[in-house]
Amino acid sequence: MRLPDFEAWAMFAAVVEHRSFTDAARAMSVSKATVSKAISRLEQHLDTSLFSRTSRRLALTESGRRLADHAARIMSEGVAAEEAARDEISELAGIVRLGAPMSFGLKKIAPVLADFMALHPAIIVDLHLSDERIDLVESGLDATLRIAAMPDSSLRARRLCDVMTHYVASPEYLDRKGRPTHPSQLSEHDCFLYTNIPNPETWRFSRAGGETVAVQPRPRMMSNSGDAMLAALRAGVGIARLPDFIVGEDLQNKTLEAILLDWPSPTVGLHLVTPPSRLRPARVDACLDYLAQALAP
Repeated sequence: MRLPDFEAWAMFAAVVEHRSFTDAARAMSVSKATVSKAISRLEQHLDTSLFSRTSRRLALTESGRRLADHAARIMSEGVAAEEAARDEISELAGIVRLGAPMSFGLKKIAPVLADFMALHPAIIVDLHLSDERIDLVESGLDATLRIAAMPDSSLRARRLCDVMTHYVASPEYLDRKGRPTHPSQLSEHDCFLYTNIPNPETWRFSRAGGETVAVQPRPRMMSNSGDAMLAALRAGVGIARLPDFIVGEDLQNKTLEAILLDWPSPTVGLHLVTPPSRLRPARVDACLDYLAQALAP
């Protein structure tokens, strides 16, 4: 059996990443001719063109797009294998690239990473905070934390804990507008919608006995940041559905009040998501294990 041309696959991945033969060659410290020959060799072996070349631009063909993810995995697993071998005989060192939701990352992940870095002074953490769903493979992250129901995919997802959500408003607002006792009464209230989720305009409720209700609250404010709603909530402008890590302190301080306690929102999970391969540098495994232990119930 003929072995795959791993060098050519790695160079193909580098050209895709850098969108240039010249930049890929510079990144790998080889000549542009070496990269070009490797791509031609791979195209001949696969009997297909990977790039459409013109004088002004370089674009992937349909075959190239289908094979780009495979090339990226081959490249990353080779790098991970070498780094894992080095990590076994030396102090944990190098970069760990992580993604996390913005508010959760600031409130919960950053303090944990501070403790982790204190234990491992040679490790560099590259933390990307965003509420957008990041393509883990394309972005080059080692792992990301997601608060969501996880659909079937090639990614590996480890559920760390449940994330509670609350329906909240200020006591002053509720004194003025009344305290809803049934979800259907939300049509009489001003509500804040978090827009960075599927179907933000629909709130779903259930309670003991199996009764379920779906309502479309009347929007007063819409935002892709839960933290951005806090000032208006505290000022008595409306009602919001937000996770415990955003409103928990306000609930304890009684600046906000939870409502519809008999109608809890469906529980969502905090997941640690990693690429399909189990092969990772030891420093990444150490960081992920530390996060999992710190965030677990």
